[in-house]
This record gives sequence, structure tokens and C-alpha cells, in this order.
Amino acid sequence: MSSAIVINEVSKRFGKKYVLNQINLTVESGQIYGLIGPSGSGKTTLVKIIVGMDSASHGNVQVLNTSVPNLQLLQRIGYMAQADALYNDLTGEENLAFFASLFKLKKVVQKERIAYAAELVHLTADLKKKVENYSGGMKRRLSLAAALIQNPDVLILDEPTVGIDPELRKSIWSELYRLKNEGKTILVTTHVMDEAEKCDCLAMVRNGEIITSGSPSALKNQYGITSLEEVFLQAGGKQQ
Repeated sequence: MSSAIVINEVSKRFGKKYVLNQINLTVESGQIYGLIGPSGSGKTTLVKIIVGMDSASHGNVQVLNTSVPNLQLLQRIGYMAQADALYNDLTGEENLAFFASLFKLKKVVQKERIAYAAELVHLTADLKKKVENYSGGMKRRLSLAAALIQNPDVLILDEPTVGIDPELRKSIWSELYRLKNEGKTILVTTHVMDEAEKCDCLAMVRNGEIITSGSPSALKNQYGITSLEEVFLQAGGKQQ
């Protein structure tokens, strides 16, 4: 199995404060890999470095055997940020068409991908509405659709199901499994333990460091407990 994402000795410093400290992490191709930890633990900073939106103070990152940042590589990466980056004065369909145009998709392919992505997140009936009239949950769903629009090889999702109802969250995870079975690589950040259980492998992040990693079952066996939440606490995830 080849490695889709390789993070080597990555640190990030703002002033004198380290928000990431010597992160080493490998995500194999075709894996759903979870970064789990509380808000402020460094997950979003790490994701931005992987995508190439931010740079490391030390260390390096490779995605699909290419050092980041790299503009051409972005054609193969789908990214859903924690904050929705949408155009409120455009309709949902116009937003998706805009993002599709960034990836040089032919018109017929754009139409197919917009229909697929909208159906996946249950927004087909709302595509003609302006995004300013969407609820917060609808905006999250549209952001996920935009991340999938170019059929990326690597999908990076930062807290993708926040504000989404349980039924839709279940269908989204079913689709993530389908994409994984197609050979896609998915990196997802979450602080929800039942979502962490769905990942093939986890890295638990605390104060900018990986405190433990492994498959959910291996981590629970290692610590002799049945709860990932307890694993996190035992591994050093308690509040200071």
C-alpha cells in the first residue's frame, strides 16, 4: 500500500508559541484517517499545512508524492474548511458551478458532478436558492458538495458534520466508505467519538502533539478499555 500523505517532523510556531510540535504522520492510500482532539488542539492548523494554505515552521509534507504547497496538486485534492467559504449572493448551483470551473471540468462533466454532489448532501431541491437564504447546516452541506466537485483523489474534511442532522450524517459517512472503496484517501478531523470509531486509523491530538495513534480497535486493546474517549484521557488528553 502506498502512502497518500506523509508528514515529517512538522512544527508550526506563532511568535514563541508552538501550535504544532514535531508531527509525524502517514496516511495510506485508500484509508479514512481521523484526526481527533478538542478545539484548539492544532488539527485545523495541520490540515491547512497539508493542503498548502499555510506553511510549516519546520518539517515537510508530501501529498501524492508531491511536496506541498503545489498548485497543480490542488486539482487532485478536495478540501472542506471548518468555516464555510461560499458566495452568499450566488445560488447553491452557481457556487458549485464556480468551484467546478476552477478544476477545468468540461461542461457535461460539471453538470454530472453538480447533480451528484447536490444529491449526496440532499440539496438538489434547494440549488436555485441563494446561499444567503440557507441555514447553517445547509451551508455545511454545500461546502461538502464543493469539496467533492472535481472527484478528488484525496479528500480533506475539517469537522464536516458539525451542524448536520444524524440521518444525513449517516448517509455522508456511507458515501465516504464508498469513496474509500474506490481508492480515495480521506482525512477527517472531528471531536465526535462515534465518528472516530468509523475511521481506519486515528491520531489523537492534544496541545499540538500526537499523543497516540492507531486503529480504533488497536488503541482500545492497547489501553485495555472499550471507549475511545477513555483512550484519549488515558493517553494524556485530560485538561491541564
